[in-house]
Amino acid sequence: MTIAKVAAAAALAFTLAGAAAHAADKPKTEKCYGVALAGKNDCKAGAGTSCAGTSVKDYQGNAWKAVKAGTCTKIKTPKGMGSLTPRV
Repeated sequence: MTIAKVAAAAALAFTLAGAAAHAADKPKTEKCYGVALAGKNDCKAGAGTSCAGTSVKDYQGNAWKAVKAGTCTKIKTPKGMGSLTPRV
């Protein structure tokens, strides 16, 4: 193996190890319904909407926001607590 090939293999191994470590550092999240402000949801806010930023009112029950896993049902809003399932 040439020095260039050894260097390339080492660089690839370093990159892959860094990517794996970065993925492990990312905190787990969960979808939390009813906690997003109007236009600030992360995705899908019911019929007629497509994705992020499409909720039309604050704390819309069918619009979700990604939050740290285990925290959703502890989030208090003027319309109640966060929910792990859509609310109507």
